[in-house]
Amino acid sequence: MARDERAAEVRELVAHIDRALACPVHEHHLVAVELLEQHVALLGPADLPRVERLLREARTWALVDPRAIAVVGALVERTSGLDEVLDRWATDADFWIRRAALLALLRPLRRGDGDFERFARYADAMLDEPEFFVRKAIGWVLRDTARKRPDLVYEWLLPRAARASGVTVREAVKPLSEAQRSAVADARAGRARATRT
Repeated sequence: MARDERAAEVRELVAHIDRALACPVHEHHLVAVELLEQHVALLGPADLPRVERLLREARTWALVDPRAIAVVGALVERTSGLDEVLDRWATDADFWIRRAALLALLRPLRRGDGDFERFARYADAMLDEPEFFVRKAIGWVLRDTARKRPDLVYEWLLPRAARASGVTVREAVKPLSEAQRSAVADARAGRARATRT
């Protein structure tokens, strides 16, 4: 596609999205998400600030999650050099942006590849996070990663089981073997005993 043609299509896409977002009705905002997902191939790194603004304005998982996974995730997968953006997001004051940094890594991890080290670094730094939606996202990514690579998730989670929240652990252990789930539960129970004494 010629550069001018792509630029025109991006402008048209942005105009449709802006019209949808101008309406205060939630379903119109969902339409904007659908438009982004359907036309993500048109987007490039230069469009990431606009996507970040949309993430910041979303303020709900129903709008943040698909933008983070399908839009930012697609950009991260096909474009090098976005690591610095995700690194910045992972320490952002806005917990929705921190959640987006985690979920942007989900698609390749779900397939059995992807940058688990980057995810693990982010998750380890956020493991003590008080915000439910961040704790849930950590567990979600671990759960989906464990479907293809359970030993990787188990080895990462076991030494952190005492620090991880209940929701993180409940999600993460679902695909693990019974023995692995028991070992994680024992590690958590050890924390509970230590807290009581």
